[in-house]
Amino acid sequence: MNGLLWINLIAAILVTAYAVYLFAYLVKSRIEFIKLGKKEEFDNDVKKRLEKIWVYVFGQKKLMKDKKSGTMHVLFFYGFILVQFGAIDLIWKGIKPGSHLPLGPLYPVFTFFQEIVVLMVMVAVIWAFYRRYIEKLVRLKRGFKSGLVLIFIGGLMLATLVANGASLIWLHGGELHWSEPIASSIAFLLGWMSETAAAAVFYVAWWIHLLFILTFLVYIPQSKHAHLIAGPANVYFHRLTPPKLKPIDFEDETQETFGAGKIEDFTDLQLLDLYACVECGRCTNMCPASVTGKMLSPMDLLLKMRDHLTFTGAAVTRKEPWVPSFVFANTKGNQIAMAAQGQGASESAAAIDMYNPALVGEVITEEELWACTTCRNCEDQCPVMNQHVGKILDMRRYLVLTEGKVPADAQRAMQNIERQGNPWGLNRKERETWREAREDVHVPTVKEMSKAGEEFEYLFWVGAMGSYDNRSQKIALSFARLLNEAGVKFAILGNKEKNSGDTPRRLGNEFLFQELATKNIEEFAKNDIKKIVTIDPHAFNIFKNEYPDFGLEAEVYHHTQILAELVRDGRLKPAHAVNEKITFHDSCYLGRYNDVYDAPRDILKAIPGASFVEIEGRNRENGMCCGAGGGLMWMEEETGHRINVARTEQALSVNPTVISSGCPYCLTMLSDGTKAKEVEEDVKTYDVAELLEKSVFGEEKELAS
Repeated sequence: MNGLLWINLIAAILVTAYAVYLFAYLVKSRIEFIKLGKKEEFDNDVKKRLEKIWVYVFGQKKLMKDKKSGTMHVLFFYGFILVQFGAIDLIWKGIKPGSHLPLGPLYPVFTFFQEIVVLMVMVAVIWAFYRRYIEKLVRLKRGFKSGLVLIFIGGLMLATLVANGASLIWLHGGELHWSEPIASSIAFLLGWMSETAAAAVFYVAWWIHLLFILTFLVYIPQSKHAHLIAGPANVYFHRLTPPKLKPIDFEDETQETFGAGKIEDFTDLQLLDLYACVECGRCTNMCPASVTGKMLSPMDLLLKMRDHLTFTGAAVTRKEPWVPSFVFANTKGNQIAMAAQGQGASESAAAIDMYNPALVGEVITEEELWACTTCRNCEDQCPVMNQHVGKILDMRRYLVLTEGKVPADAQRAMQNIERQGNPWGLNRKERETWREAREDVHVPTVKEMSKAGEEFEYLFWVGAMGSYDNRSQKIALSFARLLNEAGVKFAILGNKEKNSGDTPRRLGNEFLFQELATKNIEEFAKNDIKKIVTIDPHAFNIFKNEYPDFGLEAEVYHHTQILAELVRDGRLKPAHAVNEKITFHDSCYLGRYNDVYDAPRDILKAIPGASFVEIEGRNRENGMCCGAGGGLMWMEEETGHRINVARTEQALSVNPTVISSGCPYCLTMLSDGTKAKEVEEDVKTYDVAELLEKSVFGEEKELAS
């Protein structure tokens, strides 16, 4: 090895070592920032967690929801992995000219395969550039920073091809080879060069290739491409159970605040989310608040929290963030980043200490927090399985329980729930009067069943909507009549029924929720309740997934699950035709929270005469929220397009005569939507139970809508 090659080798080793040191420093600092969060325990079921890695990381399941960008990302993902073998081969050639990876007779096949992969990645780069800068997809950011990775990847591929082409002239006299068709083409174009000139071109391309790799390596931890490291970790640590909120221990006298008012109030796994974000915009693109003109963008919320964590972590751990100023969109972060760079250690530390905005109110505005419907459409779309809603609700808890800040409408609803057990403030003693509306329906209370010495299988939890809302009372009566017909024994708590606590909990009032939950569980235990069924998906979700944290031991069902089973078993026979074109709106708390999609559809498809059609593109897990979730049912929507109207427009796009749902809240919002669109005379809104009742009993009278 001559002197120039030794110099080249030493320089490469020094540059590589420095880049690896910076990469390790940055990764270690981010890990320390994440550890500022509270330690979160998790079920380390290794088999299930590795299956998630296989499905969502290597299988790219979430990304393939969008076939175009999903295919492009698959090319990037696997192409970038595969070309690293080619990168090793190229680096080998630069250190020891005339040799290559010791693959024997397989080497020509290896080089041919590498060129095909490089070409595919180049196509993906051009495709990505087109979609971002020419097609200008709304969810994708533009600007220099957003295209930087395309420059890195495209530069790597181009440098590889040029270096290989130059090496054919330098070391092989310009001989072309079938195993390197693209490099041979480049060698043909550069055939006028001398071997010395070709060697110079090879090493220029070789160094460009190496520097691109090392620059990208250092860039990864301090950019959106931190998801290459944090993303798989986030998928591995993602919950294995349905989403739920963690209880606050109000008996812990050491707690000075409740909820998350500081970045350190979140758990370490919640903070891992922030560095896992891909910045793909899929969450924002599907968010009902964002697409109807509200201030909330789930992606921007995570990015602002990430930047806040980076500088808060730097201040606490005394580790400089090393983040280029252009990474930050927020003005204060930009100022600190600029002040922290190009200075000595003491000046940089002082600049970091300048960064002390309040998380809630300054970094994340109250308007953003109250815009969330908690539908989790953002989480369903996220390719790295980030969890946005829990963070929003933890910050709502801080606003309500610590700061005492809550919108007037929400405060009024919670006060009414506290005083009368319902959001309207209607007399709690009138909770069971709805059952008197129809003589053909028998709805006994638990007390009445007990006095008669009769047993019942299900407690029918009617909920506030079914008990007090005139329209929803019809759903409760239809369901009760179907249970009567099938011979299912059930009872209601009547005036003993309280609010489930879903609305207070989603609005941030954990204290009121726990008070209601405790009393409800005591009532269930008192009456030896083993099975609960409800027409309210919000109550279904909170009983099934969150009440067990407070001691509930009972099976919980949604009314469509029970009805679907009764139809399958032949205990309910939908024999009469219902000649309607029906589309179905999925409740978020039934679908995305609990994966109940088939039961209501099975019922509708079993009804003779009914023609079932899905809402194109926005059905099942992709379905859009009606706008009532997260307690927003009780708050006036003042900004942008109304969510319920937007959702109604999606349903109307398939020209139905009936829009159906399995949730009284959703049905109310959709009914209001048809009125806003002035189509209520032509398009009716019914619960699944109402349509099944019409088919089972065959009344000619029109159902009330």
